[in-house]
Amino acid sequence: MTEHEVAHSSTRVRFPGISPRAYEHPADRGAMATLRAVPGVDAVLKAVAGMWNERAERLYALASSIRVSEKQFPKIHKLRVDAAETLDLDTVPELYVTRNPFANAMSIGMDKPFIVLTTGLVEAYDLDSLRWVVGHETGHVLSGHAVLRTLLLRLLRLQATVQWLPIGAIGLRAVIAALLEWFRKAELTADRAGLLCGQDPAAALRGHVYLAGGTSMADIDIPEFMRQAKEYEEVDDIRDSILKLMTVEGMSHPFAVVRAAQLQKWAASEEYRAILAGDYLRRADDTPSSSMMDDVRAAGRSYKESWSNSADPLAKVLGEVGEAVSGAAGKVFSRFGGSRESKADGQNGG
Repeated sequence: MTEHEVAHSSTRVRFPGISPRAYEHPADRGAMATLRAVPGVDAVLKAVAGMWNERAERLYALASSIRVSEKQFPKIHKLRVDAAETLDLDTVPELYVTRNPFANAMSIGMDKPFIVLTTGLVEAYDLDSLRWVVGHETGHVLSGHAVLRTLLLRLLRLQATVQWLPIGAIGLRAVIAALLEWFRKAELTADRAGLLCGQDPAAALRGHVYLAGGTSMADIDIPEFMRQAKEYEEVDDIRDSILKLMTVEGMSHPFAVVRAAQLQKWAASEEYRAILAGDYLRRADDTPSSSMMDDVRAAGRSYKESWSNSADPLAKVLGEVGEAVSGAAGKVFSRFGGSRESKADGQNGG
């Protein structure tokens, strides 16, 4: 590392005990609620989890890739250690660099997740953009995303073997579609984790620009690039809205331009500044909801806010329908579920 890089490293803020929910994108929890609501999803995931041993994936990486350490890719090793320390992970995840011209990174594994970077990404990104990527993947590990990511990869492999069984294939497609919807939203949360590790919005933006097709920032006008996201979000033809839904249905990641706009918006937010100042939810104080109803409420708030702020005509229609449905559901819940919650609060001294 250069003297400038060392100096920059010493000025970064670390976040002892930070909970991933401190920076979780609201759409992430909403998509998780949708995933949990898919009939049979728990049974499918448990069955798939038991069909493969995580050791096979680890052995494959060990035999086909380069394991990063103080002696191999030492600069990337420093990035992985810094990211784990910044987000206060108990264990630094292993990291492998694998030969692949496509720029990609992933965190996989069940009991002991590890990170994989492709040579296409390592060769294309500067060190600060790599720091954002490694932080992004470390965020996946902290949030527990790697487990579902691994199951998604296994299900995609399994899907090809059950095409001859129509009913089974339909059920599997429903689970995969729900997993993909969740993972697209989980990427937005992990982008935020990457930004917290690098604390350099410009480096994250360079990463997104490259994923979108940029080869040199000298050829990119940032305001014009960001206007692309605004134009995409504000289509005024419902046919375009439907095409947008059809296009993203099978994707595991959001579009790079849209991701860039989402992250830069968060980088300018009070929420991000508060976390940098040390005002954030700690894991010791975090009480994640185990209630499906709580997750559904969070999902409703997330999607309602997204629809309300969108100029997309289909989003407007969905927002109006969703508001009517959620209002009716709220009345039903207040009548049948609210009384039970009130009793529970009374018993717990609340």
